[in-house]
Amino acid sequence: MIPTEFDYKRATSLDEAIQLLSSSSEAKLLAGGHSLIPLMKLRLSEPETLVDIGRIPDIKGIREREGKIGIGAGTTHHEVETSDLLREKAPVVADCAGEIGDPQVRNRGTLGGSLAHADPAADYPAVMLAIDAEFHIKGGNGWRTVKASDFFQDMFTVDLADDEIIVNAMFDPIQSASYAKLHQRASHYAIIGVAAALGVENGLIQWARLGLTGAIGYAVRMPNVEEALIGKQPEQDTIDAAAGIAGDGLEDINSDLHASAEYRRAMIKVFTRRALEGAVARL
Repeated sequence: MIPTEFDYKRATSLDEAIQLLSSSSEAKLLAGGHSLIPLMKLRLSEPETLVDIGRIPDIKGIREREGKIGIGAGTTHHEVETSDLLREKAPVVADCAGEIGDPQVRNRGTLGGSLAHADPAADYPAVMLAIDAEFHIKGGNGWRTVKASDFFQDMFTVDLADDEIIVNAMFDPIQSASYAKLHQRASHYAIIGVAAALGVENGLIQWARLGLTGAIGYAVRMPNVEEALIGKQPEQDTIDAAAGIAGDGLEDINSDLHASAEYRRAMIKVFTRRALEGAVARL
């Protein structure tokens, strides 16, 4: 199908983009366009105005500052995947980006677009939960910061107002983290994706964070698995026991032509174990 008519505006600064968003109740941001354009072609989304933010330098790039790593929302998946800084300081993020879609998607799609769209089967949300990222957001009322654990709220629903833009994602460097994914072969979306991050001191797991995507309508943490790991040695028996309860208590598991709810529930345990094994291997 062909999209409905719309106005096209190219923003050259963050403030201009916010002003353009505020000027229309039916404006949408255009960055990579890999989520929005297909919806427009199907007329599932009919914005009056597209605000192109693809040329705003303030929301691009990967850098380390004051002990934190920041990724601009306009940074492409390919740039995340191939970043030397991320490969050295937070390899799980680079690994995750390399699992997204195909080369065409990775060369155009952006971190911020993926986070804001919050597809139930997207990869980044699980990893952002595991590494305890925070998102810096700017809108008509100024700046605010939202933790990843508060940002993802429901299917395609996030803590982001109509006139707000994700500017960057910030997190601490982390080595002991891994992402394991069962991907749908055609789209490479996650049927199930699990990100695990561990903090180990004196031979014991002091903290654990596990993010899950593809299972329900939005990415969530698995607190029961996290609690089962704390205070234990990072060994195979610990991993097997914790993975054995992964997904327990989750309701409304997704079921579609790619996988039944029963199959997804079983795969949560399998890919939790793989993610934990990957995290331990990086200790």
